[in-house]
Amino acid sequence: MRYAIIIEKALSNYSAYCPDLPGCVATGNTMEEIKKEMADAISFHLEGLREENLPIPLPLSVTDYIEAS
Repeated sequence: MRYAIIIEKALSNYSAYCPDLPGCVATGNTMEEIKKEMADAISFHLEGLREENLPIPLPLSVTDYIEAS
């Protein structure tokens, strides 16, 4: 499955979350690091859901960009 993530730039690092997996968040110092940390966080989150026999949320979020003038 492929989950969308939202990455936000903070003053000195990045933070990210997955809209389809509430509570699944990570931080990192670089874009490369935040992507790796989120991949690990998503895997860990899904593993926890499986261990608790909870349903795995489908990846339903869609991303896009809007041009602003």
